[in-house]
Amino acid sequence: MSIFNGLDEIVERDHPLASHTWYRLGGPADYFIRPRTVDDLVEVIRRCNENHVRLHVMGFGSNLLVSDEGVRGAVVKLEEGQFAQTEFEGEQVTAWAGAQLSQLVLDCVEKGLSGIEVLTGIPGSVGGAIKMNAGGRFGDIGSAVESVTLLDSQGGLFEKSKPELIFDYRSVNIRAPFILNAKLKLTQADPEQIMRTVKESWVYKKNTQPLNTRNCGCIFKNPEGTSAGALIDRAGLKGLQVGGAAVSDKHANFIVAGDGCTSRDIMRLISAVQQRVREQFEIELDPEIEIWK
Repeated sequence: MSIFNGLDEIVERDHPLASHTWYRLGGPADYFIRPRTVDDLVEVIRRCNENHVRLHVMGFGSNLLVSDEGVRGAVVKLEEGQFAQTEFEGEQVTAWAGAQLSQLVLDCVEKGLSGIEVLTGIPGSVGGAIKMNAGGRFGDIGSAVESVTLLDSQGGLFEKSKPELIFDYRSVNIRAPFILNAKLKLTQADPEQIMRTVKESWVYKKNTQPLNTRNCGCIFKNPEGTSAGALIDRAGLKGLQVGGAAVSDKHANFIVAGDGCTSRDIMRLISAVQQRVREQFEIELDPEIEIWK
């Protein structure tokens, strides 16, 4: 009998993960699970704990590299039913983990709500955006978050609010494996003015990032006081290739996947870039993307 007996509608065996990542790379998961409700998720957590099955949480795969061999255990993706909802109440928005960040930005613009338009052009889910405090030179999502609802590793539900929520560069002090939803505090503003900011942000990204390629956004975090892209550029690494993977000529902190690229190619190129920057500048570049080996 399957450990997920009775959950056949939301569980798939040996499911390929490549189509769920922006790199379009990676092998299968032993179990791929798409819960539709919090109750579904709690039951999945219980079964995994009872059967010692490791749990991985996937957002929209825009910041994820999966190994060519795939992932042992269960991959949970919160993208359906309850987890895709957004609820508007005045200047407060409750956005569930599986809601699409880019669509949320546009919905807020339409309603004249300002505060997250700085996230224009950042792909991914709301849950993933909160987990890594997604943002850029214009701001981050953490500045708009008032509270988050979480599930711990035993399926226990709890909430964490400001000021106990501490957002930092590409991080937040959340240790619970599941972000269910977040309450965002926005402000009323002129929709046309917000849209101008959206357009400016989009033009900036279009001019500086290789948007028409298979990539996973910035590969490395910026070291304190400097830019990872600038360091990689100064090291002469733009265009460096390993197999089907290459450092972007447009933005050195992007690695693009070409024809025949494998996850191993990208991992080897990441290591090569880290080594060269370490040798030239004595600076260790830490990955910003999540790598599942």
